Amino acid sequence: MPIIAVSLLEGRTDEQLATLIAQLTEAATTSLGVPAATVRVLLNEVPPSHWGVGGVSKLQQANQGNPS
Repeated sequence: MPIIAVSLLEGRTDEQLATLIAQLTEAATTSLGVPAATVRVLLNEVPPSHWGVGGVSKLQQANQGNPS
């Protein structure tokens, strides 16, 4: 049973997340030859204040106008 864990910044629509789940499942079934029913996808949405890049949170970057 493949388990695919993805961490991403929060803010995507439910539709975008559903598409991601479907496409990741398809990639696993195609590349691993497993049934879709055995694939698990876990999406961990992280708030910008909890995601750091270069010592600065994504929230701070957004407030400073630095979209890194």
